[in-house]
Amino acid sequence: MIDILNIFIALISIGLGLFGWLAPKYTMEALDLKRGETTMGVSEIRASAGALFVGLGIGAILLGTPTAYAMIGFAWGGAAVGRMTSILRDEAPTRRTWGFFATEALVAATALAINL
Repeated sequence: MIDILNIFIALISIGLGLFGWLAPKYTMEALDLKRGETTMGVSEIRASAGALFVGLGIGAILLGTPTAYAMIGFAWGGAAVGRMTSILRDEAPTRRTWGFFATEALVAATALAINL
């Protein structure tokens, strides 16, 4: 059962990462981001909200170790910390930010709980 859950978590990372990597404009809209004067914002979304999570998920599946799957948890946990920082420091306690935080925290907690 843990193996199936680990693969599911990795596939979530890959699936969401594919949106950022291959559909950056859609991802930017979903995150309420605007393209600037250069393409740097689109490039950043493709990299940090996209291919990074694809690589993370594929790497965990290929390695297939608890440590590899735990790294997914640490990455999503880092995202949750950043999101909570924004909620508290940027006065951004919206339904959307809380929803993203809850998703990030849930993925992180699950991956870490079953692999550490």
